[in-house]
Amino acid sequence: MMWGFDGFGFGGGGMGVGMLLIWGLVIAAIVVLVRGFGARPGNSDTRVRDSTPLDILRERYARSEIDKNAFGQMRSDISAGRMDERG
Repeated sequence: MMWGFDGFGFGGGGMGVGMLLIWGLVIAAIVVLVRGFGARPGNSDTRVRDSTPLDILRERYARSEIDKNAFGQMRSDISAGRMDERG
């Protein structure tokens, strides 16, 4: 009788458990990498949700989409809570 040899090589069935652990770690690492690269900071919607109307107005003014007079009028409308439709 040979001790420790049952046709599976040295260690018997324990080597299979080790391989399962290794493959589990490899798959977990792949999942972590895919999730990490899938959520790009530029594509995040949190920045859009966290922007207030005044923040958006300031961004439009900074990009020169509106002039100083329009900015002042819209800012006073926002602070007064008057958000009427403008054409």
